[in-house]
Amino acid sequence: MTDHPILFIPGPTEVDAELRQILAMPLIGHRDKRFVAEVQAVCAKLETLFLTAGAAQGGATLFENAPATALMEAGIRNLVPRGARVLHLVCGAFSERWAKISKACGRAAETITVPWGESVTPAALRHALTTAPQPFAAVCITHCETSTSVLAPLQQLAETVREHAPDTLVLCDTVTSLAGAELQFDAWGLDLAFAGTQKCLALPPGLVVYAVSPRAVERAATVDERGFLLDFLAARAGLAEGKTLATPNVPLVYALSAQLDRIATEGLPARWRRHLAMQQRTLAFAADHGMVPLAPEGCRSPTVTALRATGHDIAELAARARTAGFAFDQGYGKLKGEAFRIGHMGDHTESRLQRLLDALVA
Repeated sequence: MTDHPILFIPGPTEVDAELRQILAMPLIGHRDKRFVAEVQAVCAKLETLFLTAGAAQGGATLFENAPATALMEAGIRNLVPRGARVLHLVCGAFSERWAKISKACGRAAETITVPWGESVTPAALRHALTTAPQPFAAVCITHCETSTSVLAPLQQLAETVREHAPDTLVLCDTVTSLAGAELQFDAWGLDLAFAGTQKCLALPPGLVVYAVSPRAVERAATVDERGFLLDFLAARAGLAEGKTLATPNVPLVYALSAQLDRIATEGLPARWRRHLAMQQRTLAFAADHGMVPLAPEGCRSPTVTALRATGHDIAELAARARTAGFAFDQGYGKLKGEAFRIGHMGDHTESRLQRLLDALVA
C-alpha cells in the first residue's frame, strides 16, 4: 500500500515521487529568462523523443498547455483546407472522436471503419486511396487505440499513403504510444504526431507535445483560419524564442524536461523493450486465467492491454485490486464491464505490474 492507489489505468498513469517533487516547485514567471531557456531546451529534447531532425529540416517539435484532443482539432484546422477531404481510420472511441472533430470543424471527413478490437489494414487504406475520386488532404491514423488496445501498423500505413497518395499528409494520434511503443517520425514519413503528458510520459495531464514535418509547415502556411492558440506557425515561431503563446503550467514544463532526461538515460529502445515485456507478462497472466485479449495477435499495444474477462467478474477484480492498493480500468464505452484495461505504461516496472496481477487472483 502507498499513500494512494497505484494507477494502472490507461491514463493518467502513475507519476514517480521524483517528478511530483518538481511539480511542487515555487512558481516563476513564464517570461523569466530561466523559463525561456527551459522552453527552448524542452523543444530540443522532444526531437530525440520523436526521432526527428525537427527545426534543422524545417519542421518543429513543440508543446502547448492543452489536452491531446486539442491537437486533433489543431491538426485539422492547420493542415486540411476548407473544402478538402480528410480520411480517418476508425477502429475505436478515440479514432471515432477525431472523425467527429473534423466534421465539427466543417471539413469533408470520410472514414474507413472496422469493428472495435480490429485494425484498419494497409490493403484497405490502399483501396480507399486508389479509388478516391480526388486526393485526400490528409489521412488521420490512431497509432494505439486506447479504448481497445489495438496498435495500428503505423509504419506500413504511412508507407501506403506515401506510395499511393504522395501529396497527402499523414497525421497521427500517438497519445498512448509515444515513449512506450516504437515510433520514428522522420523515418516513417509522418507529418504530425502528438501525445499528452499523462500517458507513457508518466506525468500529470496538462501539456500536449507534438511534432510537425516540413511538409506540414508548408501546408499550414497555405491554410486560412488556423485559429490562435494552436496555430502551428505562430507556435513554431514563438517557441523557437522560448515564448509560449499563453501562460503554461510552469512546474509541469520543468517536470517534462526532467522526464525527457530520464527517458534519454534509459534509452528509447530499452524503454520500448520494457513496455513489451510488461505486455508479454500481462498476456501470459491472461492465458493462465482464461482471459482473452481483445486485440488480435499482431496488433496488440505494448502500453495497454484490454482483456475480455471470460469467467471473471470485473467488479470483483477491481475490488481485489483496490484492496491491494492498485487501480485499473473496468472498460471504456461500449466495452465497459466486458473488457477491462490494464495500462502498463510510463515508468511502471515488471515487478510492480506482477504485484497487481497477483492481487487479481489472490
